[in-house]
Amino acid sequence: MIQVHPAGNRGHLDHGWLDTRHTFSFGQFHDPARMGFRALRVINEDIIAPGMGFGKHPHRDMEILTYVLAGGLAHTDSMNNTSVIGPGRVQRMSAGTGVVHAEHNASDTEPVHLLQIWLLPDAAGHPPSYEELDLGPGDIDGRLRVLASPDADDGATTWHQDAWLYACRLPAAGEIGHVLAPDRHAWLQVARGTAQLGGVGLEAGDGAAVSGESRLDITSIEGTEFLLFDLA
Repeated sequence: MIQVHPAGNRGHLDHGWLDTRHTFSFGQFHDPARMGFRALRVINEDIIAPGMGFGKHPHRDMEILTYVLAGGLAHTDSMNNTSVIGPGRVQRMSAGTGVVHAEHNASDTEPVHLLQIWLLPDAAGHPPSYEELDLGPGDIDGRLRVLASPDADDGATTWHQDAWLYACRLPAAGEIGHVLAPDRHAWLQVARGTAQLGGVGLEAGDGAAVSGESRLDITSIEGTEFLLFDLA
């Protein structure tokens, strides 16, 4: 079964400095029917104005991954990590027993556009940790590149959940498949472009929940970039 979650049905808040769209309930947007999918709890698409951002704030017991589409996001945290995350660099932070961090647009002239992803961990109380993954040129072109997994396969970042996150970029008419093991589920999030999943059309910002399927067949219509979650 494939259930499409259209981009236009996301929660939308425009704070001036932050234009944000929430696939699942988050902050001021609450829908009891949209509290996540399996361990996947948050997919926020954020556009942060130049020079603006989130001041220091705490998290705990959450697996957080940031995927930047354009611009640069400056990050600092209580684990003494300092970095600027841009396209081609993935950031994974396990909040665990508690971490404080801040995120700001690294530019005073251009916005930063990103997806922030939260997964529930497999257990509470993990030690906080932080990783980055640098993707080489073309690293996600025409293949499902692992960004995060429970065992760091293919050089991925490691999180505390039975979940694999892949990124892929396909040209127009490009195709790719993914086999789901029995009792596994998937979420496809289209970041850019248009695609079809099992013949179902998807546009940028659309998500699709998949259960009871053994294989996913993804076709790009006009070129697409997407994230694919393989979930317990």
